Amino acid sequence: MGEAACVYGSPPSGLIEIPPGAVQVSPLVPGAIQLETLASASLDSALVAAPPSTVERRYVLACVLKALRPGAALTALAPRDKGGARLRKELEAFGCEVDETSRHHQRICRAVRPEAPAGLDEAIEAGALQFSRALGSWTQAGVFSWDRPDPGTQRLVAALPALAGRGADLGCGLGVLARHVLASPAVTRLDLVDIDHRAVAAAHRNVADPRALTHWADARLAPDMAELDFVVMNPPFHDHGVEDRELGEAFIRRAAQILRSSGTLWMVANRHLPYEAALHELFAEVALKAEDRSFKVYETRR
Repeated sequence: MGEAACVYGSPPSGLIEIPPGAVQVSPLVPGAIQLETLASASLDSALVAAPPSTVERRYVLACVLKALRPGAALTALAPRDKGGARLRKELEAFGCEVDETSRHHQRICRAVRPEAPAGLDEAIEAGALQFSRALGSWTQAGVFSWDRPDPGTQRLVAALPALAGRGADLGCGLGVLARHVLASPAVTRLDLVDIDHRAVAAAHRNVADPRALTHWADARLAPDMAELDFVVMNPPFHDHGVEDRELGEAFIRRAAQILRSSGTLWMVANRHLPYEAALHELFAEVALKAEDRSFKVYETRR
């Protein structure tokens, strides 16, 4: 591969210099190189904006260390309260000597890849795509609701009628909602869209139906779809751990754009999220179909 570098995620602007020519390897950046496909001992440097989840973070660090050549430089950083406080110990457990500094509430760890790192295979196995007997699904650490059923999705599933025609699942996750939708023989096609490559890979295995097509893409810029009969979704409302209500509103706008006239949107939202204004602005009919102490389920029509 020659001289090469990678960057995982989006390090805070101005805090750390991204290595020249670094390739993006985050599963949350559609079109990025898949971290798992990097050749062993092929990289000369790496920069990792480490994720907050322990299993996911150790998996990413282990994959990157495996891809670095011995002696190559690794810089990993994370907010102190979102995994940064554990970074040094985790890297030391892999056999790295670590220089740690703090800037702008971030813990920044610099190390070099040792000749013989310890525990990489175990960390990669724990964080890799795997089948969960508890969920009855393929899943991977870092995906939304990867280790437990999501109550919002369950609430939507309980309210959904049998759908028909061509539709889309925006932000499909592991494919739980899509499997329920495809139980209706009247559905002719369902496009599953998610910004997380890990979710798309899991959904591809979980939804074994020729009518299902998976897309690694930002659902707000969903692939070339139009004149759909229905859209289903449990839209996200957090961006990098921070509540962002505009994110859910962007999903609603995209659903309105790709539905045909009189097409139907079924969506679930947390009770505190004020999506009603956006729904009434974009749809001719808006009906609250189910609610409880935590969630609201809407059916809307263009």
